[in-house]
Amino acid sequence: MAMTREEAAKRLVVALDTTHRGEAERLVQVLRGVVGVFKVGLEAFTSLGPSFVQWLVEQGEKVFLDLKLHDIPHTVERAAYACARLGVAMFNVHAAGGGEMMAAARVGAEAGTPPGHETPLVLAVTVLTSLDEKALQELHLPGSAGQRVRHWAQLAQKAGLSGVVCSAQELAFLRVDFPPPFVLLTPGIRPAGSAVGDQRRVATPAHAVRQGADFLVVGRPITQAPDPRAAAEAVLAEMAQAC
Repeated sequence: MAMTREEAAKRLVVALDTTHRGEAERLVQVLRGVVGVFKVGLEAFTSLGPSFVQWLVEQGEKVFLDLKLHDIPHTVERAAYACARLGVAMFNVHAAGGGEMMAAARVGAEAGTPPGHETPLVLAVTVLTSLDEKALQELHLPGSAGQRVRHWAQLAQKAGLSGVVCSAQELAFLRVDFPPPFVLLTPGIRPAGSAVGDQRRVATPAHAVRQGADFLVVGRPITQAPDPRAAAEAVLAEMAQAC
């Protein structure tokens, strides 16, 4: 069954990777109605702060707070509480922090959710899309990237998290092992013909959709395009054609 434009838009996450509030707000205005979720990562959050996240939420936008929380369980629980208080739709922790830390994040998210709001999705970051097999060997992590991702996904599910962040290369087997409602969010998405940049394990929007991704994260191919809205519409068209 074909995916409608509206369905595709709900699954498109655009990364607002900028240190300038005015630029971030301009992108939001330009992309409103085309993008389902705006991602605020380390660059934007450390520059613009929680007030920018609150502004996005007040504008009626869904926010993915991409901070990759990774600390002792108590600290992550309190940070997760603070993330939920902001009213974000989803945020993430790093699976490398272990099962106890991930479970603590879930507890913090549930406790911090404002009355009348849905508890945000808590996702576990597995292996960064900038890492390849050579980098994993350098870190002395055992097994292949796929084996590491599967193991961390199992830990995340056991801890009660909503899903994981993974590259498109792991989508096919994760979708079999972890059917919905377990969420698979995939960064490193590059539309056909786009530059790969600093990413290693990338995929086109169509490929990611076919392999079972629930959310696709796109950054520079949209935000740095001459016409960001047209670039986003092109991604939506690729997503819809995949079904």
